[in-house]
Amino acid sequence: MLARRIIPCLDIRNGKTVKGIRFENVVDVGDPVELGARYAQEGADELVYLDITATHEGRKLFADLVERIAAHLHIPFTVGGGINDLGDADVLLSAGADKVSINSSAVREPGLIDRIARGFGTQFVVVAIDAKLEQNKWTVFVNGGRIPTEKELFSWAREAQERGAGEILFTSMNHDGTRNGFACDTLRELSSGLSIPVIASGGAGNMEHFLEVFRDGHADAALAASIFHYNEIPVPVLKDYLKRNNIVVR
Repeated sequence: MLARRIIPCLDIRNGKTVKGIRFENVVDVGDPVELGARYAQEGADELVYLDITATHEGRKLFADLVERIAAHLHIPFTVGGGINDLGDADVLLSAGADKVSINSSAVREPGLIDRIARGFGTQFVVVAIDAKLEQNKWTVFVNGGRIPTEKELFSWAREAQERGAGEILFTSMNHDGTRNGFACDTLRELSSGLSIPVIASGGAGNMEHFLEVFRDGHADAALAASIFHYNEIPVPVLKDYLKRNNIVVR
């Protein structure tokens, strides 16, 4: 069994780290470079930076930010937001990112997964999926969780894997920001149907939730934001708790 990973997530809007609840009510929570450096020092395994309002005009601003982040980090980090073609991925990877995360653009043009995987390798490609449980079906959403699609979580995740995704980052919109725990049953089903790692996102509120998502949800990594941003659960304390409960962490 590979060691499970703890991944703080930083949503970026106009160069600042922000946080919302169920993808709404967004507030500023700090400087992304300073926060990232703190998490790295505390023992986070990786970081994810998502530009949640990425536009063509803002892409250079984000690339500049990625360069500053890379200069202050010694752990891998993934970046996403506004990656619509191979050139966008190249800019961010060249700026220092270790992986790119694609979401809405992959749903609209699934071939983008193939092209990035062929161009850079599957290990550089994270396909993020935002989905909501409605009428017993996990519907995939795009545009930051604002627009529903005809795609379904499990079939889309399998297709993404077949096209070259190296990891799946699944965010349950029903759980996001609620602090009531991860979607463990769904994560377990998702993990069992894939051969690539699954990163769990949405719902972390206490240390027991991380234990549950690894033990019961079979997630390879767990991602959270608020509890880390507000220093409610320091990364070293969380890792010590998981080790004491027989979860292998780095």
